[in-house]
Amino acid sequence: MKDKKALLILIPFLLFVIIIGAFAIVGDRIPDNPPETVGNTAGNLNNSGYFCEYDGKVYFANVYDSDTLYSMDPSEQDIKKLGNASVQNILAGGKFLYYYQTGASGDAGIGALRTVRSFNRCKLNGSDVTGLTRDPISTAQLVGSTLYIMTVDDNGPLFYRMKIDKSDKTELASFEINPASAVNGTIYYNGTQDNHYLYAMDTATDGVSTVWNGNLWYPIVQGDYVYYMDVENDYRLCRYSLSRNEIEVLTNERIDCFNVGYGYVYYQVNGEEACLKCMRDDGSDSWVIAEGNYTAINMTSQYVYFQMFGDDSSWYHSPLGSQSYSVFDAARQAALDALKK
Repeated sequence: MKDKKALLILIPFLLFVIIIGAFAIVGDRIPDNPPETVGNTAGNLNNSGYFCEYDGKVYFANVYDSDTLYSMDPSEQDIKKLGNASVQNILAGGKFLYYYQTGASGDAGIGALRTVRSFNRCKLNGSDVTGLTRDPISTAQLVGSTLYIMTVDDNGPLFYRMKIDKSDKTELASFEINPASAVNGTIYYNGTQDNHYLYAMDTATDGVSTVWNGNLWYPIVQGDYVYYMDVENDYRLCRYSLSRNEIEVLTNERIDCFNVGYGYVYYQVNGEEACLKCMRDDGSDSWVIAEGNYTAINMTSQYVYFQMFGDDSSWYHSPLGSQSYSVFDAARQAALDALKK
């Protein structure tokens, strides 16, 4: 009789434990993203991925607060601090952000050497940070529910993929592949070994094919065009039509970096008359934005952001398509406000 009573008590208890455990497992599960998900634009990632626009928000590294993670509206309203990690290579998809943590707010001196550098996942509000890998990240991209990661350390380069829940890590290449340009489940990249051809990796099969026997660097695929730096012609800026097999020279000036999107191309001209310039994405109507050397050109749907070369203490911004620029004072004020809290 006692055994029967004990069993009557034990069975509901076990059922309760099983149900709680099941809810915990479901709650911790990372849901898959839509297959068309891409974490950030190729142009932003080629410029360190300091800004990422996703679902009505812009996530960015605020230089006025040690490059820590902030969010804002595309119009630069409602700026909020999300975390204390210094970040770059920001990606977004589903309910999560992904970023490479390069340090922590306030890191300096010998203590900074002990800072854990890691590639992390967090919720869109910056909470629930989970470390995915401590590999030194060169570039990472999110395609669907898979992260494609380029890492370079003392053992040499390694390109691999893993699921957003850290599972199914698979090595893909022991040489450099830049996964920044991803379109419709295909990663487009330039060769880094025997040539600089344009290659395509099908993320469904990991199969690689040669798209074009060009000599290019930092390819960005948009629609029918591939925007790129022309290696054999002093790094001029060109675009190549995939359907017509034709090259269009956008500028004969030697460039250091560029970004393309929303109908515009922003690019840094190298040389004695160095300047940041803008043109329409067909190469027409070019104009100077700022004289001097600039870098880290990141774009959102309303602004382009950039830094002066050799001085990463400020962000400058310019409304897309305009001829003016200024210091991003709202980000500075948000950092000051965050310090008061």
